[in-house]
Amino acid sequence: MAVSPLPAAADSLAVAERPRLILFYSSVSGRCRRTEGFLAQVLQRRRNHDTFDLLKIPVDRRPDLATRFRVDEVPTLLVVEGRKVQKRIVAPNGCRDLRPVWPPGCADLAR
Repeated sequence: MAVSPLPAAADSLAVAERPRLILFYSSVSGRCRRTEGFLAQVLQRRRNHDTFDLLKIPVDRRPDLATRFRVDEVPTLLVVEGRKVQKRIVAPNGCRDLRPVWPPGCADLAR
């Protein structure tokens, strides 16, 4: 996962081409903390965190973004490619629920 807030100029094209995985969460929600754990577990299995740019957005600090992306419940995971929401998962209950997020050929990693 890319974690640098400001990529170098040479990397900006590569960063722009990667889809964004956006996690809307609440810091006081146990379900959100579990979802972060599921996500970390799947990413660790993948061993390649460069598939997505991961953004974590606390809805209590950024309600404007929650409204803009039509997030009514947390946790919500969105995959954004080309300025469009391609996939949405609301309140996943485990790693298997994250399968739809992964690109083709990677779904087996969310076992």
